[in-house]
Amino acid sequence: MPTPRFLVLNRTFSLFLILIFQSFNSQAQKHMITPAALQKGDTVAIVATARKYTDNNLKPAIDLLHSWGLEVVIGKSIGLDNNQLAGTDEQRTADFQTQLDNPNIKAIWCVKGGYGTVRIIDALDFTQFKQNPKWIVGFSDITVLHNHLNTLSYKTIHGIMPVTAPRATAEAKETLRKALFHEPLRHEISSDPMNRIGKAKGELVGGNLSILYSLFGSPSAIDCNDKILFIEDLDEYLYHIDRMMMNLKRNGCLESIKGIVVGSMTKMKDNDIPWGKNAVQIIEDVTKKYNIPVIYNFPAGHIQDNRALVLGSTVSIEVTPVKSTLKFED
Repeated sequence: MPTPRFLVLNRTFSLFLILIFQSFNSQAQKHMITPAALQKGDTVAIVATARKYTDNNLKPAIDLLHSWGLEVVIGKSIGLDNNQLAGTDEQRTADFQTQLDNPNIKAIWCVKGGYGTVRIIDALDFTQFKQNPKWIVGFSDITVLHNHLNTLSYKTIHGIMPVTAPRATAEAKETLRKALFHEPLRHEISSDPMNRIGKAKGELVGGNLSILYSLFGSPSAIDCNDKILFIEDLDEYLYHIDRMMMNLKRNGCLESIKGIVVGSMTKMKDNDIPWGKNAVQIIEDVTKKYNIPVIYNFPAGHIQDNRALVLGSTVSIEVTPVKSTLKFED
């Protein structure tokens, strides 16, 4: 019969092996898959996963893709009208699934955000996508896809959409082109007085704050551990921003991140009795206890200068009193 000392040693060794396996498994899960770089002649599909697009004015977006040497396919969800949404959930799912499964489609460009992508995410089958990964591009409500694909270990592009292309800055368009074609991508901006000085390196995750908040607790929720968190938002009450930031704090997300990049907080609203802080001040108030670099007023989100971010990539950020730099390492 084994002695108690032997049992203790055996259990200790077993626990050691388990920890080693978990650490190895965790490292293995961190490997993010990069869709292939676009080449001239490749085809991009434009689809609607959320709000309807019935304006029939995609020419600026199509012309932009053509100027990059790309071909365009217009999905069947474009032009559909089901109250606020671009057709029924089944129609939007079917269109997106068709583009996912088609090996000739090298990127899917979501036409606009709004609301509705979360209604189709659980019906999508990514089996063929995993065999033939392609870029998924968009922002705002498309954060659902960004986060879900991050959990599956695939990179995506947070950037302008066809509906915003006509008013997007030249820089926003050019950074999207660079991201799609795998050209070096680096953002350097003037420092904001609210910034927190420092350096950090990690995987870039995030997107629209309201969507991030809504996905926590679901299979599409991101893992914040050792990540650089990007957030932006539009048309929210200030106390909602506080509530969402408190949620990030209470679920441990802010405890484990290495840095924060705050994009535009556009068209914020207040109540008759003011909240007392603007959106940036709310974020600063919730995050000030953490010793991490923070970039405020980063050019991404619901603004014309919505520069492309490759979510899932390893990035390094450096914040100095003069400038802030975000560089993509892979």
